Amino acid sequence: MIRIVIENILLFLLPTVAYAIYVAATRGNSRKGIFDEAPLAWLMLAGSVLVLGVLATYGSDTRGKPGQVYVPPSMKDGRIEPGQIK
Repeated sequence: MIRIVIENILLFLLPTVAYAIYVAATRGNSRKGIFDEAPLAWLMLAGSVLVLGVLATYGSDTRGKPGQVYVPPSMKDGRIEPGQIK
C-alpha cells in the first residue's frame, strides 16, 4: 500500500522536478531561487492530471472478470508455462 502512495506522490511531483531541472540548467549562476517565479498552480495542475490519468488507465484494467482466478507461471515438462487468468 505504501508503494502505491509513494508512486502517486512521485507522479504528482514529476512536473515540478522537471521544471526545477530545466530552470537550473538554463539559468546558470543566477542568485534567484528556482521557485521564485515558478508557476506552482500550473505545476500542481499538471501533476494532478498526470496522477489521475495513470489511475484511470490502470484502474480500468479489464483483463479479468469477477470470480476468475490468477494461476501463476509454473514449470511443466521442463518448460515454463506463462501465468493466466482462469
